[in-house]
Amino acid sequence: MERYKLFIDGDWCDPVSNEWFETTEPFSGRAWAEIPRGMQADADRAVDAAHRAFLSPDWAGLTATQRGALLRRLAELIEANVDRLGAIEQRDNGKLMAEVSGQVRNVAQWFHYYAGLADKVQGAVVPINKADVFNYVKYEPLGVVVAITPWNSPLALTTWKMAPALAAGNTIVIKPSEYTSASILELAKLAHQAGFPRGVVNVVTGFGAEVGEPLVRHPLTAKIAFTGGDIGGQRVNEAAAPGLKKVTLELGGKSPNIVFDDADLDQAVKGAISGVFGASGQTCMAGSRLLVQKTIHDAFVEKLVAATAEARIGDPSKMDTQIGPIATRPQWEKILRMIDMAKQEGAVCALGGHALSGPDYGQGQFVAPTIFTQVRNDMRIAQEEVFGPVLCVIPFEDEDDALRIANDVEFGLAAGVWTRDLHRAMYCVDRLRAGTVWVNNYRSTSFTTPFGGYKRSGLGREGGVEAIKEYLQIKSVWITTKPNRANPFVLG
Repeated sequence: MERYKLFIDGDWCDPVSNEWFETTEPFSGRAWAEIPRGMQADADRAVDAAHRAFLSPDWAGLTATQRGALLRRLAELIEANVDRLGAIEQRDNGKLMAEVSGQVRNVAQWFHYYAGLADKVQGAVVPINKADVFNYVKYEPLGVVVAITPWNSPLALTTWKMAPALAAGNTIVIKPSEYTSASILELAKLAHQAGFPRGVVNVVTGFGAEVGEPLVRHPLTAKIAFTGGDIGGQRVNEAAAPGLKKVTLELGGKSPNIVFDDADLDQAVKGAISGVFGASGQTCMAGSRLLVQKTIHDAFVEKLVAATAEARIGDPSKMDTQIGPIATRPQWEKILRMIDMAKQEGAVCALGGHALSGPDYGQGQFVAPTIFTQVRNDMRIAQEEVFGPVLCVIPFEDEDDALRIANDVEFGLAAGVWTRDLHRAMYCVDRLRAGTVWVNNYRSTSFTTPFGGYKRSGLGREGGVEAIKEYLQIKSVWITTKPNRANPFVLG
């Protein structure tokens, strides 16, 4: 069994607690590595190291182009280690190997993108309505960034923060989920190998109250980037508020996937399946509310149930597996509780609705892909994020009825629209209260475009040019071009 260490100030070190905890494979249930249990002293040491590095000429003295070269080197190392990183992450969180390998390759592309963007952040010369004064604005890094990341896609969601933060010239302390820390510690090894100066990249593992909260509250922390549930994000925001720290929150969703009667129904069925059952539903953007026009409702549900029932469920390390285990035991238990709650509310279970066990499912925690019909939008199963393979089907009459239902939720992360009518699609796009809207596709992402949510789905954006500006602050500079002979007691 491998025993990992913390990565602080360019060194691998034991936690002050001298304690480790096991990380287990969701499919087999076997412990395979030991993760250091960090404490506040470790968090303080990491932030102090990151702050020193931020001020050091070894990092602050680099040009933006030189920072980009380091990010590019890291991207190349990730590309050279795709299989190893993918195997470690798959082992840790039980996601399908078919999906993880693609995600790790995409992680490298994120670093390539921000490597290229590092020296393309431009200020501006501002035409001032004053004579003999020159004004320009410039962007500067914030300082120490704390990244707190979840267990469902550790490498990807860490990279969404790490790449733009470093490209902007900040330093970073990463606190991964206690359930999936190994791949992030492996990423730190590659960052060290790429040549980042000491203290620029740090990883402190452990539990939220013991290390996460101290990182957020540390007086030298300038910015927190968090991905997780809305309640967790609210707590992070509250902890950051006394220090007036900048915060990016990428939180949960209860996203509507809307199917109109003029859609390509075969493609819409595939989109509905991938929208909620991909990654076993353990994704913030899951299309967990399927809104189907009443004129096609029964026929569409029949197609959907039949196609979902054919899913290959089992060992996530096999490339032909389509649905794997739930990543953590507490999440598995929560999903089953919410399924029971939906049944009690009166929703009709058209498929699944139970745990799976047997030789095909190892010792892991599996939930059968579940489809509920006769769901009202005011039911808890339609309002609360399940974060599992559970789909609610809700009928609607027309565009306005669909939009009313779609927007009648506290979240606003994403939405899907399936129609052949361009006017209908644009009508819906303009009125959906969501940060991302897909038309005739679902779950598409790219490093070139922003991602984030409305309402309780978060603050700020990740991805694209917009993301690097989340890690920068603006300075306005005024230069007098000749002596000022105005009255010094009067504002000029």
